Amino acid sequence: ASWSNKCDCKYQPCHLTAYLIQYVNETNMSVEHLADVLSEKARSSSWVVVFKALVTVHHLMVHGNERFIQHLASRSSLFTLHNFLDKSALEGYAMSTFIRRYSRYLNEKSLACRLITSDITKARRGMDGMMRTMDTKQLLNTLPVIQIQFDALLNFNANPDQLTNGIIHAAFMLLFKDSLRLFAAYNEGILNLLDKYFDMRKSQCKESLDICTKFLARTTRLAEFLKVAEVQKSVSIHGFSAGFCISLVSGIMGPPLPTTHAHAHAHTPKLVEF
Repeated sequence: ASWSNKCDCKYQPCHLTAYLIQYVNETNMSVEHLADVLSEKARSSSWVVVFKALVTVHHLMVHGNERFIQHLASRSSLFTLHNFLDKSALEGYAMSTFIRRYSRYLNEKSLACRLITSDITKARRGMDGMMRTMDTKQLLNTLPVIQIQFDALLNFNANPDQLTNGIIHAAFMLLFKDSLRLFAAYNEGILNLLDKYFDMRKSQCKESLDICTKFLARTTRLAEFLKVAEVQKSVSIHGFSAGFCISLVSGIMGPPLPTTHAHAHAHTPKLVEF
């Protein structure tokens, strides 16, 4: 029933995902086979079936077996839905747009896992966390990867009145949670980058300033994204509402061009914990 063409307004992917996780863990089923089945569903002509497949894949990436995530990251191409269009129903036209955007985000999430060798949204945070302990070269390689994934997420670009069914709402909920975790890692990387600014070579300084400028632009876009989440009264993470998250993001100060160590620390963006 979960793969039917019927659009259930109360669609809950967690039930199917919980069953799949249990099945994989208890039967040692091949994660490659599971990925193949979901990929086949994503090649359907029905927007309902395709969207459910994408949401299920995303749910498994967030909550599923680590072997599944590693397998997806090893694939050269996850989804090829950039031309997807369901013309069979009026709603199919609108939902097809979000399917194309959503599949691109999942492709970028999978690619980022391959390039960084882990899911950055699950990385340990804090002073001894992954982003705060990277050296300059690692930061300059990793932050652009995070930026690309973050852009793909924000490009989902749904308005509250477009979240008209349970499937797109489920997708948006997963994106909302990813956005906060991804931004937290992104923010910590920027803090580490600023701490290392005065020990960098000139070329690295220029690259770092470009990364910081792009970061500031993305905080503005994230605030807009979270405003959509705020309209969805049920959206929250770890007990914090979307409105509270907006206030945290809006409170981040942009780092102007530093001239001294003191100034650099005075204008360092506040660390956002999620």
